[in-house]
Amino acid sequence: MYRRPVLLGPDAWGVLLLAWLTVAGCPQREPFTPPDPFYLYATYKVGKNPTSVTTADFNQDGLTDLIVTNIGNDSLSILFGNGDGSFKEPKQLHVSVEPRALALSDYNGDGRTDIAVACAGSDQVVLFLGLAGGRFSEGQRYPVQRTPISIAAGDVNGDQKPDLVVALRNDKIAVLLGVGDGTFTPGQRYEYGDTPTSLALADLNQDGKQDLLVTNGGPMSNAVTVWTGAGDGSFRDPVDYRTGKRPLGVSFADFNNDRKTDLLVINGERDSFVVFLGNGNGTFQNGKESGADAGPVHGVAGDFDGDRMADVAIVNIQSSDLSILFGKGDGTFKYPPKNYRVSAGPFAIAPLSLKPNAAEPPGLAVVSNGAGSVSIFLHQGAHPIAPRPAS
Repeated sequence: MYRRPVLLGPDAWGVLLLAWLTVAGCPQREPFTPPDPFYLYATYKVGKNPTSVTTADFNQDGLTDLIVTNIGNDSLSILFGNGDGSFKEPKQLHVSVEPRALALSDYNGDGRTDIAVACAGSDQVVLFLGLAGGRFSEGQRYPVQRTPISIAAGDVNGDQKPDLVVALRNDKIAVLLGVGDGTFTPGQRYEYGDTPTSLALADLNQDGKQDLLVTNGGPMSNAVTVWTGAGDGSFRDPVDYRTGKRPLGVSFADFNNDRKTDLLVINGERDSFVVFLGNGNGTFQNGKESGADAGPVHGVAGDFDGDRMADVAIVNIQSSDLSILFGKGDGTFKYPPKNYRVSAGPFAIAPLSLKPNAAEPPGLAVVSNGAGSVSIFLHQGAHPIAPRPAS
């Protein structure tokens, strides 16, 4: 018996299409309006072409200070905090040629923060020892061939004294072993990978020994390399994890709340970053790549919206903005991100608390290489002071 075909209206076709997409694995995306956790509080001029920003309490007044490396005029800028998100005018400290990065620790055991600076233009690591009132005296200079690009501090030989590990642009890693009086002796040197761009230290396999991570940004690698620490100042068994194109930096977080260290890697090309979920034994799962804005160069993780899941803050040099991507708790992120305009050429970012180890929602400090400035973004819940116009 012939039956007349049923003609479906547009609403019915929409229902059938939605059902088909769901079955096919393409569920309809829920709309997401990103929260607005930060506001620009103040901007301060520093030196020429700043490349990094780090927080500490240099004058031991219980308030967070900032230190910035300025590669364009061979200086450090130290800004003493007022405790409300504002800072005093920067003090300039002259260093060797092209300070690119630094590592803070108490290298001479006197209870004050000291500075180790990787100076790319002079092939040196330069030490500055902390004095009372946030002043510094210049310590030893250590030649490292060649072009130190990144530096990290940690006890890699188990003698309870901070050591240094330095990434060199000629595909080498140098170890300097701390004596405990502010001086160092040469340690191991490794040649591996292609064009290291950053490094970091952490105990990844929970054996009480510092492990080493290195991002290799050259076209022959495009990987983050995990080196297992032996606990005697040496590292072994390098393992590569493929990233996106030209990885620039690696940092740590716990993106899925399993109390295991995960990795955040920022890729300098194709506008992306990668999360590697840790297995807790020094190994990692395959990376999950996510999109960023134009030209990401540096990023940090933190819970910026208070949902107890790690989010990511990234500075993008080409689009001159700060992107906040809100985590789903599994190493992936909601879209769209929340973007904030910053001064020209944002280059590095650091989490910022008004007092060291404070529990209030974190702020962020962003250095802009093109503008020669550091911008302070405070969390909306940090305190009730109104935003100030950028200076």
